[in-house]
Amino acid sequence: MSSSYETLGATGTATAAGTTAATKALRTLYYSRFGFAVVWAVLTMAIAKTINPAAAVLLVIYPLFDVAAAVIDFRTAGSARPKSPLYVNMALSLLATVGLAVAAASGIPAVLRVWGAWAITAGIVQLVVAILRYRLGGQWPMILSGGISVLAGGSFVLMAGKPDPSLTSIAGYAILGGIFFLSSAIRLHRLAGKAN
Repeated sequence: MSSSYETLGATGTATAAGTTAATKALRTLYYSRFGFAVVWAVLTMAIAKTINPAAAVLLVIYPLFDVAAAVIDFRTAGSARPKSPLYVNMALSLLATVGLAVAAASGIPAVLRVWGAWAITAGIVQLVVAILRYRLGGQWPMILSGGISVLAGGSFVLMAGKPDPSLTSIAGYAILGGIFFLSSAIRLHRLAGKAN
């Protein structure tokens, strides 16, 4: 993180201030994503035993929240964080929203296939973003999360072909993702404390 503060003079001060503000915004976003993931997962486990209207709404809300988070991330990134992968993330999450809305009418196997494809592609994007943000600090949990997302996505696709598939696995996936966001937020908070 110290490399962000090495520029001298007024430009260096502005850059350091911009990086600090961007890091604080990212930390807040990560805390929000953790809270949303936990609430969403609990509701999904309680409601989504089958595909019913409430379950269908929950399935569509998750990727829509991801789009909103990417938009907030984009707006607060400034020059401190790469923005182009966020466009890809937004597009993937919008496609997932449409795909899940359509898949919900076909049953749990179709939902698991769409969710799996989204987890794989979004995991790859998350890996790229976390690697590009490595100098901001607190990105190891995001790197691990991206890798696990790719593996989990493959497992969802496989689960879709098994007898009695369930949506419980995607609730667990959401909680695990939320824990990674919480871990990154805490790490960013500690790094900010050390920098002050």
